[in-house]
Amino acid sequence: MSAPEPRGFFRDNALSLVFGGLLLLTLLGQSLWGVVGYNQEARTFGLQQISLFRYVTSSSFAVDVAENWQSEFLQFVLYIFLTVWLVQRGSSESKSPGDEGRESDEQQMVEQFARPDSPAWAKVGGWRTRLNSHSLVLVMLLIFLGSWSAQAIAGRVANNEERLRDQLDPLSMGAYLASPDFWGRTLQNWQSELLAIGTMAVFAIYLRERGSPESKEVGAPHAVTQSSE
Repeated sequence: MSAPEPRGFFRDNALSLVFGGLLLLTLLGQSLWGVVGYNQEARTFGLQQISLFRYVTSSSFAVDVAENWQSEFLQFVLYIFLTVWLVQRGSSESKSPGDEGRESDEQQMVEQFARPDSPAWAKVGGWRTRLNSHSLVLVMLLIFLGSWSAQAIAGRVANNEERLRDQLDPLSMGAYLASPDFWGRTLQNWQSELLAIGTMAVFAIYLRERGSPESKEVGAPHAVTQSSE
């Protein structure tokens, strides 16, 4: 019997490391192109140009980042929660019809049904097991609310800077939250996330990517809902 193949840190964590690296690269690219665009606009209006550091610490950069992040985490919150109760027949992104709901303690391996290697809070019962049972959606929700709040705060500052440049009175937070700028930024991001996740659920019924856990097996019938069936 051959010895198990040794595994390294990168191989065991390659997916998160690659996505983390891509995130940093895109943030860098956004900051570099963003400061160029900002300074081009500043020259047009005869305003002072700024450095890269000043741009990445500005409200303009913060609101652009925050509005993207909040929509992404809203997508996850909705998808995680709605897939508990709603199904899409034939999609690998869905539970099978008839399996809607929270599932039993035995299926979820909690309390007396926990395994020896289950997380400690899955075994103890009470509020800790309940909290652990919903920890994923709660953390995603907190990040969504935090990034949406950051968008509102930074967006108001950036919007008021433009208004002052145009010799208009600044908006209060309440007025900004009811403004077209805030809801225009918000809703255009929400629609893109809802479109992406909805089409993924439907495309996964008929289309395949061999070897991907997000896809059914290539030969699986279209009517099969989960790849594990």
